[in-house]
Amino acid sequence: MSDIEKVVTRTRKIERLLRTQYHANGKGMHQLITSCEERLPHDVIDKLRYIATIRNKVVHEDDFKLDSRRDFLSVCDECEKELTPRSSRFIWRAAITLMTLITLAALLFYYANWDVLSKHL
Repeated sequence: MSDIEKVVTRTRKIERLLRTQYHANGKGMHQLITSCEERLPHDVIDKLRYIATIRNKVVHEDDFKLDSRRDFLSVCDECEKELTPRSSRFIWRAAITLMTLITLAALLFYYANWDVLSKHL
């Protein structure tokens, strides 16, 4: 995947998060950030501005070369994690934990009572 393709796909995810979770509006990423700046976590704003600047340079400047792809992608990962609602992550963890506990309880029940239950099979 080329630098342009990778940068654009990652920034589109972040733009979607800004629009859906923070009700941002505007054409470019800088406008989206400005429109919802008061609702964003303060430590993410500078990272988002960095991402928007890199995106604009990659798309609009012919001779721009992305210096460190890994650093850019790690900043994108941090922003996506910070912008993703925590409640959904909590709910998924709780659901998986609950299903695991129920499965373990069923296994323990069958293990303890297999002699009685196997007579009825």
